[in-house]
Amino acid sequence: MIDLTINKEELKRTVHRARERKIIIPTFRQQRNPELIPQKIREKLREVELWEVHPYNLFRITWKNEPIDRNGGFGEVNTMEIPSEISGVDARIIALIGKWFPTGSHKVGATFGCLVPRLVTGQFDPTHQKAVWPSTGNFCRGGSYNAALLACESIAILPEEMSRERFDWLSKMAGEVITTPGGESNVKEIFDKCWELKKTRQDIFIFNQFEEFGNHLWHYEITGHAIEEVLRKRMSPDDRLAGFISQTGSAGTLGAGDYLKEVFPGSQIVAGEALQCPTLLLCGYGNHRIEGIGDKHIPWIHNVKNTDMVIAVDDRACMNLLRLFNEPAGWDFLKKQGVKEDVISRLPLLGISSIGNLLCAIKFAKYYELTRHDLVVTVWTDSMDLYGSRLKELREVHGSYSETEAVKDYHHYLMGMSTDHMLELSYYDKRRIHNLKYFTWIEQQGKNLSELEAQWYDAPGYWGRIHGQVQKIDDLIDQFNERTGLLG
Repeated sequence: MIDLTINKEELKRTVHRARERKIIIPTFRQQRNPELIPQKIREKLREVELWEVHPYNLFRITWKNEPIDRNGGFGEVNTMEIPSEISGVDARIIALIGKWFPTGSHKVGATFGCLVPRLVTGQFDPTHQKAVWPSTGNFCRGGSYNAALLACESIAILPEEMSRERFDWLSKMAGEVITTPGGESNVKEIFDKCWELKKTRQDIFIFNQFEEFGNHLWHYEITGHAIEEVLRKRMSPDDRLAGFISQTGSAGTLGAGDYLKEVFPGSQIVAGEALQCPTLLLCGYGNHRIEGIGDKHIPWIHNVKNTDMVIAVDDRACMNLLRLFNEPAGWDFLKKQGVKEDVISRLPLLGISSIGNLLCAIKFAKYYELTRHDLVVTVWTDSMDLYGSRLKELREVHGSYSETEAVKDYHHYLMGMSTDHMLELSYYDKRRIHNLKYFTWIEQQGKNLSELEAQWYDAPGYWGRIHGQVQKIDDLIDQFNERTGLLG
């Protein structure tokens, strides 16, 4: 469970800091339903830009932001439905859009789920500790941003080969930026750096997204309810939720699948990964270019036993479709295939890992021969705003993008997408994947073996007890806000 032990003296200092900086912390229920946000805050947000470093932007950590950069309010969940002219399948593929979070990525929600419980209990003291955000990209962006809103100093850790946009932004937001060797799948190197910091510094608190259950819980509660709300409005009596899909990454987003299975019991949870690093599929390793999904280990917070399928996608497909979805020649060709202009104009809402999620959804729909009455839900974790340098690199290496290349990419990677590199997980497939946690978390990171076994056997109600902590965290947030006196 998330440790909610109160450290009284540290909490006093944190409350005082919040009072000085006029920081009010939103509850989970307000992020789920922004109508509950106090009217004075909603009015003030009309004057605050989406990415502005302003504490009221904590209330914009929701899937329901108005999709504009400034003066926005709240509305329905931001979604996009992919037509069959792009997917090549009859099933309806619906995605929640991450671009309209502050920082342009839904990871800002996961970092809120990790940081705030530690803050309102006094376990993390921003007056003398720095928040460390080990990440392969968007987690340290979201963490550094939330920390700035909450008057905390940050240290961001990420691999040196991540996109230039990440480093440029972090250089302005985080107090320190530490690079580690390698790229997307070099997660152990990040963990090693965390151990080095633990041994050499006394002023840090490490928020490791791969082990912090606040990451899982935020998506279970906020992303899960957002998807349910969308489905309740869009499903006819003859429709069903076939599955929820997310590439593994830190496994936080997969927590939404746990919630969806409770309200739509027949649905499946699908974990995606890069074919070039098939850790879940083959206990494999390697490097890949799908930024933001991590690899070569199984996150501690992944409820493996509740996962039904693993799908691997080729990172070449993601990079080629990045061009199809963002180059003029690609747009022109898609128009000829009957894709409506309003859909084409929204394709830049998909970042690289979002394209990976789309491909997993297509493979899933083809494998199970899904019909127009089947809905498949996924997320666009971020958008092309964070990958302009990657598009530039592709142009420099391969030259300008032509209609001939658009034809190849469209028919090969969309219409011709195959159902290879997929695995329906049997009991022992799930056991095999779960057992991989031992080598990372017990041998390397010092976790308790009895807890690893409790995760598998769900004893005593391991996952349910975590999910049941939402109300307690909200109560602690309410008490914290009352002590600051800023809501009066």
